[in-house]
Amino acid sequence: MRGLLILMATLMSANAHAAVTAARDLPPGTIIGAADLAWIEEVPGGIDDPALAIGMQARVAIYEGRPVVPGALRAPVLVSRNQIVRVAFDTGSLRIETEGRALSEGAAGDVVRVMNLASRNTISALVNPDGTLVSTSSKTEIK
Repeated sequence: MRGLLILMATLMSANAHAAVTAARDLPPGTIIGAADLAWIEEVPGGIDDPALAIGMQARVAIYEGRPVVPGALRAPVLVSRNQIVRVAFDTGSLRIETEGRALSEGAAGDVVRVMNLASRNTISALVNPDGTLVSTSSKTEIK
């Protein structure tokens, strides 16, 4: 009987879940820091490594005590929709810059559509990790 109890306790502890949870309510758009997270045993689901959440942005509200799931996180948005941005076009030693209006939001590595304010043409631009935009169109009319 005692052996059966030890076996059951071992199996239960092997099936116990631990997850990273929110230490406070995190509204959408919050950049998550180490102080925003807590480690709680016996919580099903969620990520099991806080490093996966730190520095990410909450896509939806994450309530205190709830597990942080990968679908609720995204890379931080560097360019907002309707933001006035500076777009560069590089080819060889030539660099042309102009102002544009972002037509969508984007994180580092995303390609966003930008309306050139001078010509009213729409171009595609890559968001760099520092938040700058570089045109990806080979036939860009900057004017």
